[in-house]
Amino acid sequence: MKYIIMIVSLCCFTVLSAQNSAKEPMSSSKEVNKKAERNSIRGGNKLYSDEKYTESEIEYRKALDANPDSWMGMYNLGNSLFRQGKYEAAFEQYKKAATLETDSIKSAQAWYNMGNVFMQDKKYAESIDAYKNALRRNPKDDEARYNLRLAQLLLKKQQQDQKNQDQNKNQNKDVLFGILFLNRRRQQIILRIIV
Repeated sequence: MKYIIMIVSLCCFTVLSAQNSAKEPMSSSKEVNKKAERNSIRGGNKLYSDEKYTESEIEYRKALDANPDSWMGMYNLGNSLFRQGKYEAAFEQYKKAATLETDSIKSAQAWYNMGNVFMQDKKYAESIDAYKNALRRNPKDDEARYNLRLAQLLLKKQQQDQKNQDQNKNQNKDVLFGILFLNRRRQQIILRIIV
């Protein structure tokens, strides 16, 4: 009986200590430093407006070091990377910003910029999806609506060009076959004349 009471007591103690440790905030290796984040973002914004995109990237990365969950740091870093032509890296920052942010307007901005990255890479179908996501979050965004229409037209043109290119390949094959056939026929005629 003593053993049963000790086991039950031990189990209760273990459960209670686990609950207490769950209530205590887990100390992460990095503390959020709002002041350093804010100062780095301001510095990055100044450099960005002066078109010093590489230097602004460094400042935005410092802001993310100060606060890894900074929407503004991620979004602005994405903008800086985009201006440098680093589209894949910019896309990753926009994607993180879009999934992190609960404010629909800010999330729409990130989706809009993801659409711009896809447009830059001529991935029009993906850009259409991104602009639609931006418009779902902010239906009043006329620039997203304009870019959506532009992407739709460019996709249609791209598909038409691909179709024409495929038809030209088939026609070229037919012409090539016809030339080969005529050459062979001519050789037979020349052989008959000679013989």
